Amino acid sequence: MNILITGGAGFIGQHTANKLIGLGHNVYILDNLSEQVHGENIDIVQSNIKGNLIKGDIRDISSLDKVFSNDIEVIYHFAAETGTGQSMYEISEYTNVNIQGTANLLNYIQENNLTSKIKKIIVASSRAVYGEGAYICAKHNEIYPNERKDEDMIKRNFNNKCPVCNEVLNLIHTREDAPFHPTSIYGLTKQVQEQLVLMFSKNTNIQSYALRYQNVYGPGQSLLNPYTGILAIFSNLARKRLDINIFEDGMESRDFVYIDDVVTANILCLEDSSSFSGPLNIGTGTSVTVYDVACFINKFFNNASNLVVTGMYRAGDIRHNKADVSHASKAINFTAKIQFRDGIKKFLEWALSQDMPVDYGFQQSINELKEKGLIKNT
Repeated sequence: MNILITGGAGFIGQHTANKLIGLGHNVYILDNLSEQVHGENIDIVQSNIKGNLIKGDIRDISSLDKVFSNDIEVIYHFAAETGTGQSMYEISEYTNVNIQGTANLLNYIQENNLTSKIKKIIVASSRAVYGEGAYICAKHNEIYPNERKDEDMIKRNFNNKCPVCNEVLNLIHTREDAPFHPTSIYGLTKQVQEQLVLMFSKNTNIQSYALRYQNVYGPGQSLLNPYTGILAIFSNLARKRLDINIFEDGMESRDFVYIDDVVTANILCLEDSSSFSGPLNIGTGTSVTVYDVACFINKFFNNASNLVVTGMYRAGDIRHNKADVSHASKAINFTAKIQFRDGIKKFLEWALSQDMPVDYGFQQSINELKEKGLIKNT
């Protein structure tokens, strides 16, 4: 099949492209090769990309003309600005790329009468659309809490509380039918992005999947982008023997899903012969605390760094997340295979083989957030 991957030079895009090519598909990649993600050596990046690369932007009609001249049948829409913290002050950029870019892509398909040719659209959504997600209260059952309050956070009361009785809530798995409740601009743009695709597809009879990826990690992810990925940030700090500063109390947790499992989910959508369209959680269904992540990484690098639990917190961050993946299991037969302890080892072995970033802007990113009042001290 002729398959387009927007943002296909990115982490998930490259891994997916390689798998699709191995399966015999013709893959076309549209990517603007952002320096923040790929660094300055764009020639090296281009030489390593498999598939037919078209350097361009989904907001540019001429770029879409080039790629759609190849009789595209399936679209993996991965092009997006990512990162919770940066989204809180680069608002125009995030809405322009994630929302307007998606609208531009869909509008192009409609205006050029391509709806009969396009069989499927798989859009990269995010667990960020849920915000805090699902919790349970001993007295008031299932709760979807609001964003945590500064007055609690300053006192280092980081856990979510029941809005009725004010008791601490316990984390449970978040299902796809949970309400949208993003706590960041990034999460809001991903919500609108997936809704645009699903609504467009419903009206045009194109099968579509909004894959709500949890925290994706693995070999090949950017070690240069300081705005996304604590695994990359922590591993860079550990390799440099610098302090690893941990936000809040370190007990915040995430559902980390390995890149190979994510690619499997992407391929299962392509091969799915059912009539399913809709959102699917792509994760492991388990959560790991940020402190445990830091400990594992530091141990791998011979405990070269000090682990510093700072108590600082960042606007837009959630406390915990853990996906309910039963729907993905039923809809596309997806089950994550890679346990975190195995996946993190593979990632760190790969990271160790890469050139050490001289200055990847991490401290600058922290300073920017502080200057804008988005990182706060307790």
